[in-house]
Amino acid sequence: MGTDTVAIIGAGIAGIACGRYLKDQGFDCTIIESHSNLGGQWERTNTNSGVWPRMRINTARFATRYSDIEFAEGVPMFPRNGEVLDMINAYVDKFDLRGLFEFETMVKLVEKDDGGGYVITTERHGETNTRHFDRVVVASGRFNKPDIPKIDGLDDFTGDCGVIHAFRYKKPETYLGKRILVLGGSISSLEIASDMAMMPTERVYLAQRRQRYVMPKMFAGVPLEYYAFTRAGGLAFREEDPEVLLAGAKEFLETMGGNPARYGAPAPHEDMAKAGITGSQHYLNLMAEDRIDARPWVQSVSGNTVTFTDGTKVDVDAIIIGTGFDLNLPYLSDGIARTVNLTRKSIDLSEFTFHPDLENLAFIGMYAQLGPYPVVLEQQARYIAYTWGGVIPAPSREALQAGVAECVEKGHHSDYRQQHEMAVHFAKLFGGDPADVGDAELQEIIDNSAVVGEMFRITGPDALPGAADYMRSMFWKHGVPEIRAEIGARYGKTATGEPIGG
Repeated sequence: MGTDTVAIIGAGIAGIACGRYLKDQGFDCTIIESHSNLGGQWERTNTNSGVWPRMRINTARFATRYSDIEFAEGVPMFPRNGEVLDMINAYVDKFDLRGLFEFETMVKLVEKDDGGGYVITTERHGETNTRHFDRVVVASGRFNKPDIPKIDGLDDFTGDCGVIHAFRYKKPETYLGKRILVLGGSISSLEIASDMAMMPTERVYLAQRRQRYVMPKMFAGVPLEYYAFTRAGGLAFREEDPEVLLAGAKEFLETMGGNPARYGAPAPHEDMAKAGITGSQHYLNLMAEDRIDARPWVQSVSGNTVTFTDGTKVDVDAIIIGTGFDLNLPYLSDGIARTVNLTRKSIDLSEFTFHPDLENLAFIGMYAQLGPYPVVLEQQARYIAYTWGGVIPAPSREALQAGVAECVEKGHHSDYRQQHEMAVHFAKLFGGDPADVGDAELQEIIDNSAVVGEMFRITGPDALPGAADYMRSMFWKHGVPEIRAEIGARYGKTATGEPIGG
């Protein structure tokens, strides 16, 4: 058990999970947050939040929460953003974490202390404070510094509603009756373009460098997570040929969602690795209804006229940029930033978490990810807490060096990670992956289930009573019908888990 002081930078889902598990290990934690309230991205009044008022989450509720807390009764499968914040607050209260927070406090500098540990300089209400902490967790988020593309004339755009990044899309009513151009093909771009296309706007254009394959939230009543983010799928990312996986993903998406070109969207690249994947429930149908006008990338802007790379032009009143984010950790000292080779897009870490030359410093959630973050962040928080608390052996310096080398070789931050891949990865590190539960039926259910927090509480540290029963009930309720029928038949059950003839 630890007794050291720990500064956790950021009071979002990651920082709060770290606070809960590090507190359980006996550490004296302070969660430092620049905003006046907790929640990170889910506190939409936070300047570091990109959430807009009407936004609903695009991932199923059971995969977008901590393992110890449920959403309130009556919350839909895809909750409103405020309902996510309510869930986070309920978690904080359940584990008595409110005393850990230090709000309205901006971290200005984190640097190594010559005597060990770290010195953190903060500013609160105009006053500067410098303190020593034995350990530090960097949990300030991956998505808070917009990446603005270089486009000729963009800075001089004269449309009535101006230019904003999708991160600052807060007042949809601003665009009623307007002509809007959205830039980018990621989830945020497609969701904002869809949001506006279903409002009384005059026209919505979407400019993309490439058309990705698009995953809807549900297939025939089954949440996407039970198709695309299962434990078996997560293991496949560790064990199978990437080209085989990409071919399978392409076949699945074309079968279940359809080739975007069939809806009137641009055709994605034949090479799945170059096409990529994104998610949106409404985008393809709105393309088919001609409520979104897809265009190639922007060549230039002159006044309020936009010229695309195919030579076509449109006049617009607003430009909304959804082209991603830079990795933003401005408070790290120059020495620490050099050590981890921090760039706008990447950072060199062992297991996405530690560095051999920065003892007692951890990073959480610094990777871009496809799929919901909460389950993954909880497992990474557990990995940090169990390592520092002595529940599992700390990795040797040689292991950390090898981990950094692997990070560089495999380009851990070069593209989006997959939710199920990352959750299984961290759970294996601390012994929480249910690889052999001693029950053949339950093992099949687990392997074919959506990756949720309870999956990694069946075995290992902090095992949760009832986790196995939860996995069973969720599978028989939400699992893929064909897989439920196959497993049921093998064990004398119906496709809903009831004994045949019982």
